[in-house]
Amino acid sequence: MVNIYEVQSANKIKSALIVAGFIVFVTLAVYVLSLAFGSYMGYQPGGLGMVGLAFIVSGIISFVGYYFSDKIVLSISSARPADRKRDFDFYTVAENLAIGAGLPKPKLYVIQDSAPNAFATGRDPEHAVICATTGLLQKLNRTELEGVIAHELTHIRNYDIRLASVVSVLVGIVALLGDWFLRVSFRASRRDSDNDKSGGILILLGIVFAILSPFISQLIQLAISRRREFTADTESVGITRQPQGLISALEKISADHEPLEAANKATAHLYIVNPFKEKGHGTVDWFAGLFNTHPPISERIKILKGMM
Repeated sequence: MVNIYEVQSANKIKSALIVAGFIVFVTLAVYVLSLAFGSYMGYQPGGLGMVGLAFIVSGIISFVGYYFSDKIVLSISSARPADRKRDFDFYTVAENLAIGAGLPKPKLYVIQDSAPNAFATGRDPEHAVICATTGLLQKLNRTELEGVIAHELTHIRNYDIRLASVVSVLVGIVALLGDWFLRVSFRASRRDSDNDKSGGILILLGIVFAILSPFISQLIQLAISRRREFTADTESVGITRQPQGLISALEKISADHEPLEAANKATAHLYIVNPFKEKGHGTVDWFAGLFNTHPPISERIKILKGMM
């Protein structure tokens, strides 16, 4: 049997390496794009005027998203506040597990949808939300519900919800810079830099980064999302002290092929299981897996069973 603390430690190290790689990539992308901007606009290499503006715009958007992300997501999902009498198991399970995990009880919301699923959002444990569908509350027993809620509490305790915001900021900066550079380069007339080989190379390199950076950033963002799911699975066992509840819950949720109508591409990565129920086929499984917001259920269950 694998020691739970060894699994947790390994997952945290892998997550840290992924985040570090993401930061290195974003730094390189911003550096190349800033040089290309400077060369194209006639500045000396390293001119950061438009890059600074991009940071300001991204900062404002991120600030608003950081403080109101939970309200935005709940509004998009048409969620209602949970009621202790109406949603007794959901309310009391979350209350009891939060006490056991040493966390404030998060706000609880319910989505009227028969597809079983759940997610956590917010910016920190004091401003956290757990949202579950009516399908989840109706189809899972109390032990299985405990596994799901413990999983979401782990996301809250580990500040995964904040990590998602930070990564989104980095992705947004790269995407904004790339979009601006492409618009400027394709709309403007050819400049004197056409005769400047070094300037032309910088501009060409900038265009390549502008096209590829958002794509690569998104792949890394999805990889971080997948890794955090593994971590939340294993650490949830530390709260419930038994993995069978979450194993059974994951099996039930994944066996239900009904897509979650309230979910969209902006919120899909938040859920405990991919709400779109997408599956790869044949030889394209590995490539399709790059774009999945969640790791395969079979892998998650295999790790949990190894802890029994």
